[in-house]
Amino acid sequence: MEKKRLAIARQVPTFDLYGEQGAQRPDFWVHCETIAARSSTYQWEIGLHRHERLFQLLYIRNGAGDALFGGRAVTLAPPCIVVMPPGVSHGYRFSRDVEGFVITVVVDQLRLIAELHKRPQDWLAAPQVLSPEGEDGRYIDATIVRIAEEFEARRTGRNDLIDAYITTVLMLIGRRAAPQLSDVGKDARQLRVETLKELIGRHFREHLPAAHYAQLLNLSPTHLNRIVREVTGVSVHDLIMARVIDEARRALVFTPSSIQQIADNLGFSDAAYFSRCFRTRTGQTPGAFRRSERQKLSAA
Repeated sequence: MEKKRLAIARQVPTFDLYGEQGAQRPDFWVHCETIAARSSTYQWEIGLHRHERLFQLLYIRNGAGDALFGGRAVTLAPPCIVVMPPGVSHGYRFSRDVEGFVITVVVDQLRLIAELHKRPQDWLAAPQVLSPEGEDGRYIDATIVRIAEEFEARRTGRNDLIDAYITTVLMLIGRRAAPQLSDVGKDARQLRVETLKELIGRHFREHLPAAHYAQLLNLSPTHLNRIVREVTGVSVHDLIMARVIDEARRALVFTPSSIQQIADNLGFSDAAYFSRCFRTRTGQTPGAFRRSERQKLSAA
């Protein structure tokens, strides 16, 4: 019996999205489309498949459907959200009047879902079907609609907004899936590091020194650095620069800004110094990174 199950598992195809198979997909961090846009092509039925590096949210506003998670069948009645982590075999069948959205995220590009494979007890590491209700439900609905609008409009700054919107949706539905989610399984050091990351997110353009963050957290610089190294394996300065470089990558790929403008926006007074920092952290110059990533996107 066990051999038969393993044979079936090996037969389940691994897709990047629903039908794009293989490892040549250009790097992107988020995709959003209506359920109908993809499922109508497949006669409203998506066969069993899985994604290795992608995390998905499927939101049904109207209509109906059924989901298959491995060997478990689940009825999808609106409004409901399906949380689908990477590596889980799943398939769907939808009614022809279905209305809703599918949001796909590269797992290592969003803080809440990065390295889920190292957190098997995290509620986000298992498939979930949740029915948002009340005020939170209305807010989640409006937020998912905004994600779709921002994705389609491609306005300046959309990536930061979409990042924030998706994080908001996950946190709100997480309250129903895992009460007191923010504190479960976390010790004081992890909570300190999360607070530090939030502070860095607000101030990284100011290039504040590690000592300033230590002061904000009422810790000595030495103590803060020790905590950060114990939890993350890197220094406070490394965390700060990682946030800066992550923002630089997004700007290089998703905005028309010049390298000088990006450097200015990120608080660098000298574009040459910004380029050196970027190359040290990524192995590429900003220009080479932009050309490479845009070629991949164009090929898509």
